Amino acid sequence: MAIARLQGGPLDGQVIPIDDETQDRLILPYSETQVVYTRDGAPENTGEHDGPTQATFRFLEAQDDIDPERDEADRDDRGL
Repeated sequence: MAIARLQGGPLDGQVIPIDDETQDRLILPYSETQVVYTRDGAPENTGEHDGPTQATFRFLEAQDDIDPERDEADRDDRGL
């Protein structure tokens, strides 16, 4: 198990678990579309006793246009 730290795009700052620490690309659901993040740099903390392996992934693209204002309005409508 490894940890992906997402940078940029709509999921900026999120930390998610990944099963395969050698993955170079993450395709993740976001609202009604998908977003793509690519690995940026080498994994960190790869030793046995220094915690989970971590990798940074940077936003590459979204399958469709993303409208953050619409997403905020949807959350407000649901009381989130």
